[in-house]
Amino acid sequence: MAVAGRHHRGKMAYHAGLAAEDRIAQDYEGRGFAVARRRWRGKGGEIDLIMRDGNGLIFVEVKQARNFSNAAESLSRRQMDRIYRSAEEFLGQEPNGSLTEVRFDVALVDQRGDTRIIENAFGHG
Repeated sequence: MAVAGRHHRGKMAYHAGLAAEDRIAQDYEGRGFAVARRRWRGKGGEIDLIMRDGNGLIFVEVKQARNFSNAAESLSRRQMDRIYRSAEEFLGQEPNGSLTEVRFDVALVDQRGDTRIIENAFGHG
């Protein structure tokens, strides 16, 4: 029974994550950005959303939790490093490669579905 319960919670978390990413993608699109990729997976890991900003890119990590504070605190240095590695891999496919202008945003979603986007939330290094 415990395994079935974990499976159900995992499935619900997966779908809640998809809904949160959809909500964030709509926010960016409403501000004139285009979705380049959703849940892009490279050798280094997955990036939730990659948005086009003219010739530049915005790599977006979506974090969902009970409240904004818990969501923000759930982003670890290890995850940021994974995002950097994945972003570098993605940039290898871009016309300007590593010279492409990029930024790393974190999008927070609380249990009510409210959102908060932190632009330039972290930098490479």
